[in-house]
Amino acid sequence: MQGLDRHCWVCFAMESEDRTAEWVSPCRCSGSTKWIHQSCLQRWLDEKQKGSSTGSVNCPQCGTEYRIVFPKLGPLVYFLQQVDRILSKVSPFAAAGIVVGTVYWSAVTYGAVTVMQVVGHKKGLDVMERADPLFLLMGLPTIPIMLVLGKMIRWEDYVLRMWHKYSSKLQALNALLLGIGRPLPHMPLESHPQSDHLSMSRTLCGALVFPSIANLVGRMMFRGVNSSLQRTILGGIAFIAIKGSLKVYYKQQQYNIQSNRRILNYQDMRHQEEEGTLAASDHEDSGNEGNLT
Repeated sequence: MQGLDRHCWVCFAMESEDRTAEWVSPCRCSGSTKWIHQSCLQRWLDEKQKGSSTGSVNCPQCGTEYRIVFPKLGPLVYFLQQVDRILSKVSPFAAAGIVVGTVYWSAVTYGAVTVMQVVGHKKGLDVMERADPLFLLMGLPTIPIMLVLGKMIRWEDYVLRMWHKYSSKLQALNALLLGIGRPLPHMPLESHPQSDHLSMSRTLCGALVFPSIANLVGRMMFRGVNSSLQRTILGGIAFIAIKGSLKVYYKQQQYNIQSNRRILNYQDMRHQEEEGTLAASDHEDSGNEGNLT
């Protein structure tokens, strides 16, 4: 009775335990791994295919590819299956197109708002109404792109490099700006311009907010200018100059701090730690005496 020797290599059940179970020998294996329940093999295939019924599966022992046969589909089921496959292939491209379209129209809207903000609401609407629609559709999205590209220009780094190169020759400026051109005991390595990179979110936000800041600064500092466009341009130049000067000063101070750092001897560190411990104990002792009094 060779059939009685069958046992499933998945659930380890014998043929005698369930006479109604369907058995299958799907590969070249022999011995204890030859037979398996059809239902157990189906569950094992589901785990291996992970929801993709079209994927091939091989025997983990001998490597034979299992031959999987599907029942014939009706016309309606076949049609729905083909539609599902087409949608699965097309949906990534459609989603990418929707995202690109959303970004594009957002850029167009932002460009239109920026034009009205810079030249004035009524004048901006009048200019866009008289302009060629194709020119608007091509030109307005370039406004946020140019702002972002302009934000990525690190002109402060070049100014700082030039200052480091020629500061020793400008003694008069050294007297005015104390500590900027003073000889340094240690010259740190020049950092690469990209090493002090700004985050993409910070660059994007700074670029998109710049027209509003330029308009606000222009209103505050150049109230006598009647033209809204000229006022915004002057405000943007003033903002860039003030921000750049502060950034150069801040980086130079960081450069000075890095240059004047010192590494203590081990004995010096122990001496400072002991002095700190003694100072803390003296403070506690004085506090305890105050409590006793």
